[in-house]
Amino acid sequence: MFYFDKIDGKKILKSDFIDNAFFTTREICICDKGENDNSEVKNNIKIIENYLGKNLVSPTQTHSVNIDTAIENKFDYPDTDGLILTNKSQAIFLNFADCTPIILYDKKQNIGAISHAGWRGTAQKITPKTVKKMVKEFNSNTKDIVAIIGPAICGKCYEVGEDVYKQLSATIATPIPHTSPQEERNFYVDLKEINKIQLAEIGVEKVEVCPYCTCCDNDLFFSYRKENGTTLRHSAILKLL
Repeated sequence: MFYFDKIDGKKILKSDFIDNAFFTTREICICDKGENDNSEVKNNIKIIENYLGKNLVSPTQTHSVNIDTAIENKFDYPDTDGLILTNKSQAIFLNFADCTPIILYDKKQNIGAISHAGWRGTAQKITPKTVKKMVKEFNSNTKDIVAIIGPAICGKCYEVGEDVYKQLSATIATPIPHTSPQEERNFYVDLKEINKIQLAEIGVEKVEVCPYCTCCDNDLFFSYRKENGTTLRHSAILKLL
């Protein structure tokens, strides 16, 4: 179940599926893509690092399907949209403002990962690829992996073209549902649901999907579409136990 908690009086979103992970909200933003010297962001990073007792590490996201593994004392991960965590000395975070955040955790092996799945990442199945890397390189079993899918734009708000719809639909065995409230060729798709189906199709069945939409619930989370290209982001954060 998803629920709100607080760090230093600032709201975060958690799930009881993965106790050692959470999503930030507008109240505790740790990423501003447009400003390198945002003092509030820097202060929020310190607050979260103190809360976790670990240094935060984040890759440079480019809507790719490149997946890397966090290494102690390494802080530069260019062109990376999936990051696997296997060491206890760091915590990782990725940033979002409509795209779908997926946190994966294997309690048995005590490893996890975060995937950044916009429509491009979802169309190229970045989350299943991250799972496969966990299985191949770190001996995870899909039956042991738990996933939480965080706040993202919902199927009622996310309009795409027919070409994007077809690319997304081709990634799963069951045709994805869509709505066409105005014209036949208008497609509204739910990236959270598509990622959930992709995970189920490779054997990850313990998945909890966040009910919040970045557009509908814009008072809680950032939305690139609704806020005309905002540079602010909310984040998905993971540490190991």
